[in-house]
Amino acid sequence: MHILTALLAGLLFGIGLIVSGMTDPSKVTGFLDLAGNWDPSLAFVMGGAILVGLVAFRFAGRRPRALLGGPMLLPQASRIDRRLVLGSLVFGAGWGLAGYCPGPALASLAAGGVKPLVFTLAMLAGMGLFELLERRAAARSA
Repeated sequence: MHILTALLAGLLFGIGLIVSGMTDPSKVTGFLDLAGNWDPSLAFVMGGAILVGLVAFRFAGRRPRALLGGPMLLPQASRIDRRLVLGSLVFGAGWGLAGYCPGPALASLAAGGVKPLVFTLAMLAGMGLFELLERRAAARSA
């Protein structure tokens, strides 16, 4: 049941990304081009997502267990540190340069094309490099 629910949630998320235009890099770069021909439509998409998230997290925070019976695992970190800020900057720079972030890139793979494939491969390589560096740092400190 958990796998089916995850599949349905992922499909709904992917469809939402496609319908909202988040999978179109030119729409994303138009949103990020504040000094040029700014397209504010994605601000409404993000605002809607934030509202849904606020309600969902408020509801989830009051429950001891998830709707399907598993433990409620909510983020505990609340500190803004150097790693968070630097990671956010790198994410934002990549989003601005490529017009993709991870979710829309994966949804765009279904439509085919070289750009989402190259982005996804670069993203996976970056994730692998991060893991390698983290393991080396942990081994040095141990």
